Amino acid sequence: MFQNTKTPSRRDVIAGMFTSLAVVAAPNYANAAGFLRGAGDIRRIKLTSQRTGEAVDTIYWIEGEYIPEALAEISWFMRDWRQNELIQYDRRNIDILAATLRLMDTEEAYNVVSGYRSPATNRKLSRSNRGVAQNSYHMRGMAADLKLTSRSISQMAKAAVACHAGGVGKYNRSNFVHMDCGPVRTWRG
Repeated sequence: MFQNTKTPSRRDVIAGMFTSLAVVAAPNYANAAGFLRGAGDIRRIKLTSQRTGEAVDTIYWIEGEYIPEALAEISWFMRDWRQNELIQYDRRNIDILAATLRLMDTEEAYNVVSGYRSPATNRKLSRSNRGVAQNSYHMRGMAADLKLTSRSISQMAKAAVACHAGGVGKYNRSNFVHMDCGPVRTWRG
């Protein structure tokens, strides 16, 4: 895990964070990638954050290859802004988010409620919110809580479930959908 008390720049992250990227995909992960095969030789993700005011609109995969600089930019964006910590965000989940967005046929960027959460942040949130799992996939960089203004929570959850590629939690009262690259499962929060 990368942790630093001074705020690293995007350039620092891109230059130093990803020298190698080795992630073994779970068997159910292939379904999300399958949805993206129809997207051609390019995969793109759009993300915004109301908390940090940041946005990412990047092509992260071209002609069968992940782009390390784009993955680093996504990891920086998905960092735990409360603790200013980041880890290598799981590219399998990026594919799930991109596949789900593609299924919904929208150009809108996801509004990210939560990406990576450090153990300290997760503990703090779990004390005040019973819906926060103590062993959350957020702490592994494998999950995101997301909103869209152009699609309902139900539409987002149905599209994510259609990928058959990870966990999908529908949180109607909080108005977001949780997507992760863990085992295939669904729940309501």
